[in-house]
Amino acid sequence: MIIESAKPLIPILIVLVVSILIMVSGKRRNLREFWSVAGSVLTFLSVASMVPEIMNGQKIAYTLSTIAPGISFNFRVDALSLVFGIISSFLWIFATFYNIGYMRSLDEHAQTRYYACFAIAILGAQGVSYSGSLFSLYLFYEIITIFTYPLVAHHQDTEGYAGAKKYIVYLMGTSKGLLLPATILTYVLTGTLDFSDNITKGIFTGGTDSVWITVTYIMFLFGFAKAAIMPFHNWLPSAMVAPTPVSALLHAVAVVKAGVFCICRVMLSVFGTELLQSLNLGICTAYLVSFTILVASIIALTKDDLKARLAYSTVSQLSYVIIGVALLDPAGIMGGIIHIANHGFSKITLFFCAGAIYVAAHKKKISDMEGIGYAMPFTMGAFAIASLSMIGVPPVAGFVTKWYLLNGAMEINSLPIVVILMTSTILNAAYFAPITIKAFFKNKKGGWNRSNIKEAPVTMVVPLVLASLISVAIGIFPQFFTQLIGRMIP
Repeated sequence: MIIESAKPLIPILIVLVVSILIMVSGKRRNLREFWSVAGSVLTFLSVASMVPEIMNGQKIAYTLSTIAPGISFNFRVDALSLVFGIISSFLWIFATFYNIGYMRSLDEHAQTRYYACFAIAILGAQGVSYSGSLFSLYLFYEIITIFTYPLVAHHQDTEGYAGAKKYIVYLMGTSKGLLLPATILTYVLTGTLDFSDNITKGIFTGGTDSVWITVTYIMFLFGFAKAAIMPFHNWLPSAMVAPTPVSALLHAVAVVKAGVFCICRVMLSVFGTELLQSLNLGICTAYLVSFTILVASIIALTKDDLKARLAYSTVSQLSYVIIGVALLDPAGIMGGIIHIANHGFSKITLFFCAGAIYVAAHKKKISDMEGIGYAMPFTMGAFAIASLSMIGVPPVAGFVTKWYLLNGAMEINSLPIVVILMTSTILNAAYFAPITIKAFFKNKKGGWNRSNIKEAPVTMVVPLVLASLISVAIGIFPQFFTQLIGRMIP
């Protein structure tokens, strides 16, 4: 049942108003931060208000305008929408408090611009979540790219501008060169850009040429470069020149999650599982992203810079979402979509920890972190928990992801995918475990001077600890997300 309601517009409008209020607040720091906190909380509450309808098997739809036959600026909320919408709005609350501690501790410049762009990036993420057509999706996808560019270039130095240039060239290049043509081609082939309500059927008819369908699908797959599928991944490690809260935004909340969400949406609501299976595009996609999972993990092993290692970990982990949906099996789809949430909480914790270490100890290299766990026990304890989630150790959230992914691979009798998932888990442990071991089980020569090095400000430590504990809670009680996602799987 579809309910006609303007509810999907409310969180988007809230963030828009908050962005304007931040900009007019100017240098009044307390007021600017108040708007950020209030906006993040109100946005989450407005998203949460849609949960009962979706849990009851309903969908919410609203058309703002019709541009041409089959092309509408419209919104719709289903289970997939709500997973990304809840995660991006809820984690914005954590990021806002963390931002306050980080930006004040380092006395960063251009904070009004920073907070405003941060908010508009969340607006883009909310818009992507509730888009009811490829037309709406494309517009909000580009909003994210445009307003995260100033965040990547925030430091306004040579390194910052170089990283931001690569960021914008990759993302704008692929969206204009692949994504937009794929969207146009879809309209030519189907006569509509509206998403299907049936993930089995999609919008393509039986008479459409399979070659054109395959070409369109490949263009979509690489056009959403925010998903960081190799070889369109290099923008992501380069964007690590940004402040750490921005890295957390890029890797856990808005940008990369928008990429994998869009691919999931296109696979399920444009092409449909039956068509992908009949053309063998699902399993081919699974093998394609398997390369990214393994190679990015191997590269992560070579990185001594903590943020660089986390960046390549993200490149690898994002493809878990895609590989799950590409299995076209209920268990696989469940594992892929639930990883949007599981990875979100765990990865934002890891980046928050990296930022806290830099603020408190001015350390970036993993080789310099021997014994730091004794000086920063809360930070490194949270890092250890989030690492276990990334590896897939019970009872942390990442275990739920890998449980469903492995079940999905076994249900379609794909031994190669099972081997790839097991191998990637070993690689995850290989690049995460040494960090925790160095922090807690190796002593720095002369020991840490605890009078000089202590935990970061409480506004930074509390969000990272809470995020890590939520990862454990989701691992033990995954029912909310499994029941929600189950509403969309036949």
